[in-house]
Amino acid sequence: MSDERPRIGIIGGSGVYDPSLFENVKAVKVATPYGSPSGPIDVGDFMGVKIAFLPRHGRGHTLPPHMVPYRANIWALKSLGVERIISPCAVGSLQMKYPPGTILLPDQFIDFTKGRQYTFYDGGKTVHVSSADPFCPELRKLSFDQGKRLKVPIFGKGTYITIEGPRFSTRAESRMFRQFADIIGMTLNPEIQLAIEQEICYASIAQITDYDVWAEHPVTQEEVFSTLQKNLKRTQELLKSVIPLVPAERKKCQCGQSMKNAEV
Repeated sequence: MSDERPRIGIIGGSGVYDPSLFENVKAVKVATPYGSPSGPIDVGDFMGVKIAFLPRHGRGHTLPPHMVPYRANIWALKSLGVERIISPCAVGSLQMKYPPGTILLPDQFIDFTKGRQYTFYDGGKTVHVSSADPFCPELRKLSFDQGKRLKVPIFGKGTYITIEGPRFSTRAESRMFRQFADIIGMTLNPEIQLAIEQEICYASIAQITDYDVWAEHPVTQEEVFSTLQKNLKRTQELLKSVIPLVPAERKKCQCGQSMKNAEV
């Protein structure tokens, strides 16, 4: 492996990781001020681009959503040189027009989590970072355009609401959430907020696995993983198409300046 630092990071489940797509892979252990990341980070060449892959839930999916070390994960990727993060994830649909088996690229979020560590600035310095437009517009556009080219069933915008987990919603909660959001998951926040504080571009590839329980159909793990397996190939093809097109320089977004004027 060359000494080139990975500029793109992928945070995802183990199913997204296909060893046959990587070359010159090296597992890197990173110590951080916030403890250990979810696991070693695989750094290697993907479609001719140096990337870093981090399994959000650890090898073997051992970390539930509320126990993921989000601060350590983002800090570790930043320390390796990552400037952009693409995050495939599984979500439920809150709207009939977004059926299971499709992909949505959110442009907004609502954070409904309760007890996570949301910032790198707990004292000594106070910052108020803007989250008005939290997702990188350049990465979202690239992903949407390539999805259309590949004829993937994909939607270019929507609102992701993050709940604490690990339980799924009650029917009453689900009916409330769908008044304000389009998809629901457990891992976007505080991951994206921490990426913003590190001035890292962030895009989510949300794979819709089921209708949430507002649709009067109880959600089961079997249903989620069955649909997710069907979506994995599409997601891998989308990553293979998008990553080689990501420019080396960030000229079409302001993500690299998100901390400008944020300090009090």
